[in-house]
Amino acid sequence: MNITILDDYQDTIRTLACYGKVAGHRVTIWNDHTKDGDALAARLKDTEALVLIRERTPIRAPLLERLDKLGLISQAGVFPHVDVDACTRRGVVVSSQTGPGRPSYATAELTWGLVIAAFRRIPQEMAALKAGKWQAYPIGIGLRGKTLGIYGYGKIGAVVAGYGKAFGMNVLAWGRENSVTQARKDGFTVAASKDALFAESDVVSLHLRLIDATRGIVTAADLARMKPTALLVNTSRAPLIEPGALVAALKAGCPGMAAVDVYEEEPLRDTAHPLLNMPNVIATPHLGYVTHEEYETQFIDIFGQITAYCAGEPTNVVNPQVLDSAQLRR
Repeated sequence: MNITILDDYQDTIRTLACYGKVAGHRVTIWNDHTKDGDALAARLKDTEALVLIRERTPIRAPLLERLDKLGLISQAGVFPHVDVDACTRRGVVVSSQTGPGRPSYATAELTWGLVIAAFRRIPQEMAALKAGKWQAYPIGIGLRGKTLGIYGYGKIGAVVAGYGKAFGMNVLAWGRENSVTQARKDGFTVAASKDALFAESDVVSLHLRLIDATRGIVTAADLARMKPTALLVNTSRAPLIEPGALVAALKAGCPGMAAVDVYEEEPLRDTAHPLLNMPNVIATPHLGYVTHEEYETQFIDIFGQITAYCAGEPTNVVNPQVLDSAQLRR
């Protein structure tokens, strides 16, 4: 098969042990990124199996209508970037491993890297040291005894909460009923309300899925309740926060700091973006799940889905009705 892999920014996929699963196929890997429809159509015109790395490139009807050879989209995780209905109309199988599994420990670890970097001003002090300055910034803040607020106690939120406990922090959880019930079972305190979570926490870390119900769920009023010494961490999705609210809140001084790994538009190329130019913000380029181990886990499934499709037995099919279509390409 002609297999195309998009958006392998760091040219990592070919280094994975599981890459051998697609040996014998014709694999094209793109390391840059484009959302231009004409450019994507040209890149994908001979593609029979398309591999997507999370949500980096939207695959919508206008593009799908130009891909006559495409029979399979294989990826891992949620798929709001894929027009599944259009895929079904075109006879394209969408396979994505979304079932219960281990949490993204990589994202939880990066969350804590950002927390420590922000509270101890590590990036700023590194830059100052390279410029010949010694202990150039106001003294850092320790974590022990501080309050960690987890908004969204799911798989990743639970791991982050556990790390917080290991640092000697008081953990508060908030979210949907089933998540706060689990937090209680795990021995953590549930905040009295969403308002209380933001007002009482020294760190608020967001761990919610982005769906219609959670888009903009963190409002300007929520951020205004945070302490001027507090930190807002977002390693989930940028649109969880009301548009423009975080920048405005940081300028107003509540919260006093933010650490972000996600943005409204990715890849973020605009060096004038406010979050990249504020001294009270630590910013990283969506590195949450980007580790060798995490990629290996994801691509075992992604390449396994391609192997199953080639064998005529697709797995993890999001649109099973397409399997009965006369247009289904083998």
